[in-house]
Order: sequence, then structure tokens, then C-alpha cells
Amino acid sequence: MSLIPLLTRVSLSSGCADAMRCEAVLAEAAAKRSPLVDALFDAGLVEEESFARQLADEAGLEFVAESSLDLTSALHRRFPAKLALRYRLLPAAIDEEGITLMTYDPFDLEARQAVGREMAKPVSWVVSTRYRILEGLRQGYGVGAEQFDELLEGRDPAGGDDFEQEVTHLDEEEEEASVMNFVNQIFREALRERATDIHIEPLEKNLRIRYRIDGALQEVAVPPDIRALQASLISRLKIMAQLDIAERRLPQDGRINLELDGSPVDVRVATIPSVNGESVSLRLLTRQNFDMSMLGLDEKTVSIIEGLLRQPNGIILVTGPTGSGKSTTLYTFLKRLNTKQTRIVTVEDPVENRLDGVIQIAIKPEIGLTFASGLRSILRGDPNIIMVGEMRDLETTEIAIRGALTGHLVFSTLHTNDAVSGITRLLDMGVEPFLIASSVRGFLAQRLVRRLCEQCKKPSLLEDVYLAEIGFPPEWRAGIHEAVGCRACRDTGYRGRMSILEICLIDPAMSELITTHASYAQLKKQALSNGMRTLRDYGWSKVASGETTIEEVLSNVEH
Repeated sequence: MSLIPLLTRVSLSSGCADAMRCEAVLAEAAAKRSPLVDALFDAGLVEEESFARQLADEAGLEFVAESSLDLTSALHRRFPAKLALRYRLLPAAIDEEGITLMTYDPFDLEARQAVGREMAKPVSWVVSTRYRILEGLRQGYGVGAEQFDELLEGRDPAGGDDFEQEVTHLDEEEEEASVMNFVNQIFREALRERATDIHIEPLEKNLRIRYRIDGALQEVAVPPDIRALQASLISRLKIMAQLDIAERRLPQDGRINLELDGSPVDVRVATIPSVNGESVSLRLLTRQNFDMSMLGLDEKTVSIIEGLLRQPNGIILVTGPTGSGKSTTLYTFLKRLNTKQTRIVTVEDPVENRLDGVIQIAIKPEIGLTFASGLRSILRGDPNIIMVGEMRDLETTEIAIRGALTGHLVFSTLHTNDAVSGITRLLDMGVEPFLIASSVRGFLAQRLVRRLCEQCKKPSLLEDVYLAEIGFPPEWRAGIHEAVGCRACRDTGYRGRMSILEICLIDPAMSELITTHASYAQLKKQALSNGMRTLRDYGWSKVASGETTIEEVLSNVEH
């Protein structure tokens, strides 16, 4: 019996208004042998809870509401991960009488047959929403649990023998393949969650995996007893990064080039020895478009930046702490300037992203290729535009200034807290004031703040006393919103990040102050009189437009 008419009828009774579209989606999924219920959800044709309730009625089963699910239950330890994850089944109850399983597709006969073959106890079925079942599987079994279960097959689970299990022993080749699949699953999960970093950290009695998502660290659920695979997991990552697996006492750096589900991913690998074993940090570098719109800047700021990018020569410096998005901003500028008539050369440590049409040099101090030596070579190579990864020392800075004074447009970064501090930083490095005044065109201080989730944010009412205390303009209070949390943002209230900038342009008045050794306070006063908007003020404008929160600005921007 075909399920397409039945599922179409359930879809219509749960609120779907397009019967022909439902039938077409279901027919396409059936032709590809894909799960039919998933196809309806993925196409956005039905609302999950309403559909699940109707489906439960059709199947004569009980429906379990999301609010009544206990996702912290330890029942997953007593039900095999290979069944739970492969067929998306969540154990709701296990006792001597039998087991109750939750599903969002009660007509999945393959799942029922697989459970019947594996389980020695009677099985009862209930229906819940796909979202909560997948969330329960993620929290209960952890990332890569299916491969982990295969690796440890033959061992008794922590909860006892609640299911029949065939004892097998993987040979070396099978174990290596399973570890590789386990590692790939960690990468897939991180990319699906939009993580920029993965941290694998050995603790005294466990192995912790954390993702950095939108700048915030979030711990990932991992399979029980994952510590048993610590050595295999870290060795596999070191092999992929072409590191020395026998060296565990010294830090090592490497790179992995992956292709997951058809998408290329570059991974920077750093290992650190610790008292509990080696910790591994993985920076995920996906191929980005580097479009100006991705920075989230307002029209006025984009106009100022466009004016800087039209300069025929000079230095443009982006400042900020580590992780503030300086490299992404510079790549965006280079992408905008990259034409057939322009030769762009960069010297970086390391090359984080590959840009087509741009000559990129990775420094190698061990063979004498430093920022300074690489920059000297670049100047002899007839470039139009140069990017230096960082102004680390006086020698590099002076060579970059010389390049700017001889007709090149130079981009680089500095580690300072605000834009005007970039001037004092160069002076502290020993650069002559007249060289700064004649070569630098502008300083851009940058921070990243998280964007509010558009699907769940709500207006926030704050007291006037508090707003006055933090310096928030009272006339903008109507635009203040707060984070709530929903499915789309994984209950964080935020989804994605954007830049806030402070731009200090070096005009004749600023140049005069620099050459006369003016103080920081004088330079800051002049920059503000020239129309510079501070990081805090720029952040307030984003709060007023409902794009971020006051808490995000306060936690990322100094007063």
C-alpha cells in the first residue's frame, strides 16, 4: 500500500493548503527512496506538532507533547545507538516488561523490523515531533555516536544487558575506517551548527568536545566512555594534518584539506600537550564569498570604506583583539579590489582563506621567510595592492610604509583596543610621526557582536536610570530587543554575527597633531570632531535597529 495518499491526507488535515505540492514532494522522495515524512518537513509544507498529532491519530498511537519530554534521561545508555540514530528512535521508557520508543514516522516499517530483530523485549510505540526527537538523540547519544557504537561493539553498555548484542571484533582496517567516519561526523556536525572552531579537550576522567558558535563556546554531547577512543581520535587527526603522531610532548601545527558532502573545508590544526593528554584545536575555514554585505555595516560606514578603497596609495589598518574579524574584513576589501587590471599580493601567517586571482604567501620563519623578507620581495614584484597579515615589528612596518610612499595601497592589522590607539601603537613601535602622517589613510577598529534571531527576538523594556548609566540614547529605546531562544537559533537567542566599526580618518588636521606629538586625548578629540563614531555609539545604533542586544555591545566594547 502506498503511503503517499495517506500522508497527503494527513498533511491537508494538519494545515497544508497545497495538495498537489504535497503529492509532488512525496512522489519525488519515493522515487529517490528517501524518507517521506522528512521530505514534507524539509519542504516546509507542514507544521511539525500539528502533523505529528494527526499522524498519531491515523496510526492509533499516543502523541507525546514536546513539553513533556525529558531530554536529560539516561535511557539512551540502555538502547543501542546504531538503532536509535539510524532510524531516529528515542527511548521513552525501559523496564522489565518492555521498551517504549518514540518516533515521528510510525509508518516506517524498516525501523520496526530492525527493532524487532534486535530487541528481546516487547516494544511499544508513541509519536512525537521530529525536532524534539532529533534534539534528544543529539543530547543523549552525542556527536558521532553511531560510529562510536560500532567501534566499541562487543562491550557491555553502562546500563546493563537490555538488548541482545552480537559480540564482534573489528580488525585494524575496520577500526581505522570507523575512527575516520567518527572524525568526519564531528566535522559535519560542527559545520551544520555553523561552528568556526572545534576544541577536543582531555579531562581527568572524560574527553570534552566544544564548538565555538557565533563567538561563544558550546559543549557538545559526546557518547559515553568516549575517553576509550581518545588516543585513536587524536592520532587520526594528527595523521590527517600530517603531524608526528609519536610526538606528544611539544605543540604542533598543521592543516587538513577536507571535502565533506561536496563542500571543500580547510582546517587549521593546533595540538597542545596537557597533563591529561593532548588537546586539539581545529579552526574551520569554509570557502566564503567575502561580500561587503556579510559584514552587516550601515550605508554611511560602507560609504566611508568605499572612499578609503578608492585611495591610489597609502596604508589602511584594521585594529582589534584576536577573534574580532580583522582578517575577514581585509579579505572582503581585497575581494572588492580584485580585478583583471589589479595585481594583489599578500604575506600572511598563516594563509587562512584562498582568494582566486590573489598571490598569497605564507611566512615560514624556520627558513627565513618572515613578514619583512616577504614584504621586500613583494615590493620587487610590481604589485598594485599589498596585504601584510600583521604589523608585528618596526622593520615590517617601515617596509610597509615605504611601499605606501612609493605608490602602493597597503592593508594590514594591529592589536589595539580602538582606532586612535593605532596611532600611538605605531609611535610606540618607533615609527617617525611624519611617516605615519604621510602614509596612513585610516584606522578601522572592529568588534563582532551576535545578531538577534529574527524568529524569536522580542521588545525589551529597560529603566531610564539604567539606560542613562550606560550612555544609551533615550530616544532610541523603542528599538531595544532581547534574546529569547527558539529552534532556529538552538535556544540561544542569537544567529550569526556582524561587525561594528570605529573609523579614524587621517585628514590634514589629524596629520598636524601626529607630527606635533599630540597626546591620545587630543587625537581622540580631533577624530570625534571629524565625525568619527565610536564603537560604543555604533553598537547602540545596531541595538536601536533591533539587530543585537545591549548585553552584546557591553560585553564586546570597552567604554
